[in-house]
Order: sequence, then C-alpha cells, then structure tokens
Amino acid sequence: MRNEVLSKTVKLLLDAGKGLLAMDESINTCNKRFRDLNIPETYEYRQKYREFIVTTPGLEQYIGGAILCDETIRQDTSAGIPMAEVLIKKGIIPGIKVDNGTVPMASFPGESITEGLDGLASRFENYRQLGARFAKWRAVIRIGPGIPSAACMRFNAQLLAQYAAQCQEARMVPVVEPEVLMDGDHSLETCASVTRDLLLQVFEALYEHRVDLSGMLLKPNMILPGNNSTQLFTDEEIAGNTINCFLESVPAAVPGIVFLSGGQDAQSATARLNAINLYQAKIKPWRLSFSYSRAILQPALGIWKGEDQNIQKAQAAILHRAACNHAASTGQYHPGLEN
Repeated sequence: MRNEVLSKTVKLLLDAGKGLLAMDESINTCNKRFRDLNIPETYEYRQKYREFIVTTPGLEQYIGGAILCDETIRQDTSAGIPMAEVLIKKGIIPGIKVDNGTVPMASFPGESITEGLDGLASRFENYRQLGARFAKWRAVIRIGPGIPSAACMRFNAQLLAQYAAQCQEARMVPVVEPEVLMDGDHSLETCASVTRDLLLQVFEALYEHRVDLSGMLLKPNMILPGNNSTQLFTDEEIAGNTINCFLESVPAAVPGIVFLSGGQDAQSATARLNAINLYQAKIKPWRLSFSYSRAILQPALGIWKGEDQNIQKAQAAILHRAACNHAASTGQYHPGLEN
C-alpha cells in the first residue's frame, strides 16, 4: 500500500512534463532577497509574496508540486485560506523542506553537514496533516583545496538516506538533494568527478537504509564548472557531461531527476535543461525535469518589489518561466519562447 501511494505521488509530480517549484527559502534567505530590493523584511510581506506565487493563474499547467517551508505551510492567504489548500485546489501537490540547514562539520574546515533528524517522524506526521505529500532534504558539498573529504560526503549521504527512509515510512515521497555547489574556480571535470563520487555514496546509503528507489526523486546539480572558472562550454557539452555522469551513478529504478538551478541565471538553467532532454544517449531511464527556485521566482521578485500594483506582472513572469521550463523538460524549448 505504501509503495502504491509513493508511486502515485511521483507520477502526479512529474505528469506531462511538469516540474517542481521550490518556494522553500528560509526566513533568513527570504529576508535577504527582500533586503536587496528594499522590500520590508516582515511576516506580512513574506505572506504577500507567497500568496501571489501560489495564486498565479495557470501555474498548475506547468508545476506538479511546490516545496514550502515551515512558515509557508502554516500561512493563510489574505482570504483566510491555507496556502497548501490553495495549491491542492489547483492540482499542485504541496511539499515541505524538513532539514534545518547546515552547520560546520567538526574537524573538517570548510565543510558542512545538514541538521534536522531529531523529531523528524513526528514532524512528518504534522506536515502530512497540513497537506504535504512529499518532502526535501538538502546536503551541501563544496569544492576547494583538499575538499570535499570522503568523510563529509559519506556522512551527508547517510543523513540523506535516513531522512529518505523516515519520509517513506510517513508515506511521503523524499526528494533527495545532494548539491555540489558552483562556488569556486574548479573545472567541469572536477565537478563531474565529485558529483559522481557523491551520488555513488548517496545511493549506497539509500540501499543500506532500504529506501524504495522507485518512490523517490533525485534533485542534483548539473555538471558545470565553478562560477569563477574561465572554462566555457556549450549547453550541449554540459548536457553530455551531465547525462554521462548520471548514467554512471544513478540507478534506473529512480523515476525522476529534478535539477536544481544552483545559482544559474534563469535562461541558462532553462536552456541547459532543454539540452539535457535533447541529448542523444543510448538510454535515459529517468524523467528529467526541474525543481527551480531563483530561476523561476527571482525575475518576479524583481518586478514585484513589494508593491501591490506589480503583482499581476510578477505573476506573469512566474508563469512565463514555468512555461519555458516545462517546454525544456520535454526538449521543446527554444529562445524564441522568451519573447
């Protein structure tokens, strides 16, 4: 019965080329983005921001699930309707970020682990009552001199696996997010090597913790050079390196890979997703889609700027980016769609 519930949820999340909208910024992260645009850093403005996202007309055409944070899943709209209920009525499945962020890893300078396992089972029960049917946990891996260490990757893989096991016990789909950050001047080849090693560790841990791979989604980074690297690659080259890395490290039993944008600009994240779906490989056993935050929401946030009269234009920007990424998830995106 549990496996049937998980499989049904996965299918609905990725139905017809849809992807996930990650609107799960922490309060501190959301406030920082507001600060950059001189938007008041208050509960009321965070509520306004999230309300115009979830009420965007037509969003359900392109988005199968929305990842919320703890504050959002407990918030109501100005009409008194819970945010999660608004999504459900639109046919979008609510999800929830359950990790508590990263902390430095003792004895390993520059590396971090993710907290949040304490009390997770009871939190899953509460979030399910609030409407969530899937969840997300993020692990962060940095590339730099002497890092990442094998110990850091192994520890984060075990945390991801224990989260995923508890998530499935609660009959919720785990979105497993092992992110190799773009920060740095490392090469594309280094990103590929680290990502491959990390994913092998993650799936070994998931197997050890008896996680049903057919009832989960993987949310990884694309294979990219560091954002301070001088290397230049075409979208097709990035797509080929990404697919080949995953063919060596991600089991075919995983039904879907939903990429994070990881600091890419909005159009690059879309174009590269499109190239990944168009890449000719002997086999691509997974559905390849998106789970973007800034690459969908940042343009809209810059339009809104906290002003009610800008909400409709901001919603149009959200819908536009969602539509472009939906097209990319089926290999049908082209730059002309941006107009």
